Amino acid sequence: MKYKVAFVCVGNSCRSQMAEGFAREYAGDILDVYSAGTNPSSEVKPNAVKAMDEVGIDISDHYPKLLEEIPSELDIVITMGCGVECPNVPCKFREDWGLDDPDGHPMDFFRETREIIDQKVKDLIEKVKNDEI
Repeated sequence: MKYKVAFVCVGNSCRSQMAEGFAREYAGDILDVYSAGTNPSSEVKPNAVKAMDEVGIDISDHYPKLLEEIPSELDIVITMGCGVECPNVPCKFREDWGLDDPDGHPMDFFRETREIIDQKVKDLIEKVKNDEI
């Protein structure tokens, strides 16, 4: 059985999309991965796509989605630190990563955010593998 994980923020245009990309790359065999926003943007930010492309992960076909567009029953909900709460989304494990939104910042900030998300996704995968969820 795969765990269903959703990465959620407001716009679903940067942080949550990067997290989805890493999780699919690293753990698509043990996780069903989704991302969504409470007020989705019109596009995934080009600098988020570029930052991920720099590490060999293509998210160019990703698009922002509403929470209603992903499964309503999830095992894991990760919020990105933008004050989003998902009280109507039942899950077994919930965590907020407290990340600043890179939108509007220089490319280096996207890269820094990408590196933090990369490590946090790896940590989450370890929790899943060690039955800590």
